[in-house]
Amino acid sequence: MTPRVLVDAAAVPADRGALIRYVDGLVAALHEAGADLAVVCQRADAERYGKLAPAARILAGPAALTNRGKRLVWEQFGLPVLAQRAEADVIHAPYYSIPLRSGLPIVATIHDVACFTEPEPEPEQYDTARAAFFRSATRTAVRRASRLVVPSKATRDELVRVLGADPTRIDVAYHGVDAVLFHPPGEREIRRVADRIGLHGHPYIAYLGGIEPRKNVPNLIRGFAEAVEHLPAPPALVLAGGPGWDGEVEAAMAGLPPRIRIVRPGYLPFADLPGFLGGALVVAFPSRSEGFGLPVLEAMACGAPVLTTHRASLPEVGGDAVAYTEPDAESVAAALRALLESPRRRTALSSAGVDRAREFTWRLSAEAHLAAYQRAADGCTSLPGYG
Repeated sequence: MTPRVLVDAAAVPADRGALIRYVDGLVAALHEAGADLAVVCQRADAERYGKLAPAARILAGPAALTNRGKRLVWEQFGLPVLAQRAEADVIHAPYYSIPLRSGLPIVATIHDVACFTEPEPEPEQYDTARAAFFRSATRTAVRRASRLVVPSKATRDELVRVLGADPTRIDVAYHGVDAVLFHPPGEREIRRVADRIGLHGHPYIAYLGGIEPRKNVPNLIRGFAEAVEHLPAPPALVLAGGPGWDGEVEAAMAGLPPRIRIVRPGYLPFADLPGFLGGALVVAFPSRSEGFGLPVLEAMACGAPVLTTHRASLPEVGGDAVAYTEPDAESVAAALRALLESPRRRTALSSAGVDRAREFTWRLSAEAHLAAYQRAADGCTSLPGYG
């Protein structure tokens, strides 16, 4: 019997970043797969989830869910009540933390283990309480969840290595990419986004993601400056995404000569992302650690030549369709310079990236999740499907 699954989407943050594109893409694909589905969410998101999954039962939680502390309390006491009301057989917690006394099997998604493997920054730069929460929530999920879903084999292996997780309770489910939203853009899309962020046709290298130490943005800035300083008309570097908390970014920018241009537009609307990514000379994502690397996949789907690192999950995503660099500034500079000097190589990567991105679909991700839900409902510990 197919289990009825309650997906807890109440933790969706307002910025709707990469981790939440996972929730939205998965919910829509589960609906398309015919899953017996209920979704609990914040009131402001109820209409959207109703459109993403018209056959699902949408349960809007109390208004207090917009407050993180109150949401965590509600997760322990209110969520189990809603699960009973929805007659759920399994709860899926897609954002680390789980209810401890729900009386139901729980599938928890662990997106990465960076909070254990990356050096913790200085307290004045970072919310140390938030880091402690993620470590505690991850440990609890590893101990208490019926099954764990991870977005890559690398993350599975790190969970086993760092936290001693039982590999027979871990299911690998790669993320997908929305092929309607993320597509090779036309010239009008590219021009519109370039004008919006003040480039007006000026060539640029793109970065999309958070500004935090493991994303390695300071070395990207230093490597970029070294790669283009000799050019008579150097491209800009555009750092799109949230403001973040990596104090080294400002220091890296402070030493740049005036002719080296860095643009920081902040968050970009979803509709602008194809034009932004697909219009770049190169999308550079030299992260030291990723649970999956959704910006790399989305850039590939938009036809962008991508430069990333051969670290953690990133080779699982990029395969032979991206260029690789070591994360230090000198290596980033050499790799960027080589790509800028070879339009033929960039064209080849663009084509290969589009082809490879088609292999990552939310339909396949939904199938892997459905298998995890069934194993949780059956109390099964069979090995996961992605190997």
